[in-house]
Amino acid sequence: MISYDPFYQTMKKKGITTYKLINQFGVSRSLLDRLKHNKPISTVTLNDLCTYLDCRVEDVIAFIKEE
Repeated sequence: MISYDPFYQTMKKKGITTYKLINQFGVSRSLLDRLKHNKPISTVTLNDLCTYLDCRVEDVIAFIKEE
């Protein structure tokens, strides 16, 4: 399973709010909802999030092995 928990930790570390993502970077509310519920996103979107947060992929997603 893919988890986006690191995304929220990275946002907090960098002092970026969801308000700033929406208004400054044009991130949609539906994307934030997808992240909140660990739904799939495209690699293009993943690239955009890394660009906005100036971070690595590992700072946005984590793979959790299901047993």
